Amino acid sequence: MRDNGSEGAQARGDGRIVDNIVHFARTLRKAGLPVGPASVVDAVRAVETSGITSREDLYWTLHAVFVRKREHRVLFDEAFRIYWKSRGLVEKMLALLSPVAPPQAGPNKPKAGQTRVAQAFQKMQEREDSREKEEVEVDARFTVSGREVLQKKDFAQMTVEEIFQAKRALASMVLSMEKVRQRRLIAAPRGRIDPRRSLRASLRAGGDMIALKHRKPEERRPPLVALCDISGSMSQYSRLLLHFLHALSEERRNVHTFLFGTRLTNVTRQLKMKDPDEALEACSEGVEDWSGGTRIATALHDFNKNWSRRVLSGGPIVLLITDGLERDTDEDLEREMDRLHRSCRRLIWLNPLLRFEGFEAKARGVRAMLPHVDEFRSAHSLEAVQDLVDALSGEPALKPEIDPRHWLRAAS
Repeated sequence: MRDNGSEGAQARGDGRIVDNIVHFARTLRKAGLPVGPASVVDAVRAVETSGITSREDLYWTLHAVFVRKREHRVLFDEAFRIYWKSRGLVEKMLALLSPVAPPQAGPNKPKAGQTRVAQAFQKMQEREDSREKEEVEVDARFTVSGREVLQKKDFAQMTVEEIFQAKRALASMVLSMEKVRQRRLIAAPRGRIDPRRSLRASLRAGGDMIALKHRKPEERRPPLVALCDISGSMSQYSRLLLHFLHALSEERRNVHTFLFGTRLTNVTRQLKMKDPDEALEACSEGVEDWSGGTRIATALHDFNKNWSRRVLSGGPIVLLITDGLERDTDEDLEREMDRLHRSCRRLIWLNPLLRFEGFEAKARGVRAMLPHVDEFRSAHSLEAVQDLVDALSGEPALKPEIDPRHWLRAAS
């Protein structure tokens, strides 16, 4: 005969196991891991099939399902510690799956990723308690309305959800850019007389009368070239600015993006992908020195030697995104900056260090680079990026702080 009571208890136990794994997966998703419904189903089946007998077995069973990249390990480790240890759920699950298994203590000192996971865990608790959550709405003109204002918040201080809102805002920016007159002449209703087209029109009419044709210089939006620093001090800002560059690459064809740390990497093709997350993942896989050291002079030398003739035609605007903290501050940096400045129509330096009120251009690398840039701007917040968009769209810049000479005089 079947024991209906034991079957009911087992069913209730299995239901609690499924609920706990589902809530844990939601916590991982809030922390930034790509955990979908299929992964949750696989995790439940893996736990039920493996017959875990210890905390370590549960850890590695869920780890095998949810962790797919090396950078996900730290977040998973911290999420497992906070979620399962705080609630004592591991011991309860062990009692359900194997009543004789003794409880074991978990790891003690996972520190990396603690902030993001703790925030995600707190969000899940608020959701379970049915508390109302404030939302941030972004309108079409990139003005932020709601109870939280993200315009002036530093990228490095944003939570996971605020970063998500910032990515949406960066993707919605519209960069019109002022047009530049080219040497090439095109047909126009007014302008200079085009003798060749006028003569051809006359021959088609039998030569009895000459209809004058005109031409004028062609106007095009200049190419945009971005040189983005991905060293350890810049990686957090670079990732968000790459979302902005991805949106520009989708909108126009003449956008070229290069990443540099200790070496230069062209990621223009990767940023042409439709999905922004897929594009940034491809950029990360193609770069070997992400969050490493910085060699600005070496990277600029590589760009000037191998890429400048290919991408710096047509009077481009160059965005140099770096904090200027160069390891080797010799005369090579100044020489390469001068060469880059002479090869483009406009060189704009975006430096997140300008977010500090007491910033002074006293570092040797900063002083070597400043004389060779046209504008010196910040790039640490959404408001700073919006100011850049306004400047590139032809709107007048009213802030005198963008003048590099202002910073050189202040530091002297």
